Amino acid sequence: MIAAAPGATPAIPLIELSAVTRVYGTGLAAVAALRGVDLRIDRGDFVAVMGPSGSGKSTALNILGCLDVPTGGSYRFAGVDVGRLTRDQRARLRRFQLGFVFQGFNLLGRTSALENVELPMIYRGIPAARRRMAAREALAAVGLAGWEDHTPGELSGGQQQRVAIARAIVTAPTVLFADEPTGNLDTARSREVMTLLRGLNDERELTIVMVTHEPDVAAFARRTVHFVDGLVQSDRPN
Repeated sequence: MIAAAPGATPAIPLIELSAVTRVYGTGLAAVAALRGVDLRIDRGDFVAVMGPSGSGKSTALNILGCLDVPTGGSYRFAGVDVGRLTRDQRARLRRFQLGFVFQGFNLLGRTSALENVELPMIYRGIPAARRRMAAREALAAVGLAGWEDHTPGELSGGQQQRVAIARAIVTAPTVLFADEPTGNLDTARSREVMTLLRGLNDERELTIVMVTHEPDVAAFARRTVHFVDGLVQSDRPN
């Protein structure tokens, strides 16, 4: 990290976890998924999160994505203490600042690629003409110009994930969370998707936080954070 000039105000991290814990259950049945996690992610970073099953990586991603809340510690997003937000405020942050890509694509099967990409804009009340234009631009950005009218069943797995990425970026999120985005893809399609994500990070400076168990996929990121037993074991540049 480059040191700030004398008298300059240090940049506020986009994401900052401080001593975050997450405990499920109570008493003898309590399970500590996170046991005091500290993590900082700056704007424009691309972080791969790795670790064995049960290490806490998915729990951490759920907290970062405002899908879960910590039991203790603090999560700050762009300087805002997320723990102090109401449920509705967290939902608004999730809707307007965050994008999500999952292993299973989560596309509507009988709906065209264009209509799938339009979905998040419908929830924002964006007029139809603007939705269509933005969806076409997003599909073109992921290399699917000309495929707008195809349904998921008419697309390969790699193309379906590209549609899912277009849907995630169409609203210009501040950060994209990707949970095993290549888990259902073969090696060639995985490389295509990861090259696309790295390009979005390089060209648009889109902040990406990705959970993966594959070292060759993690190598596309700028940093790799390893979780073990609910703690960050290592945090290294790639």
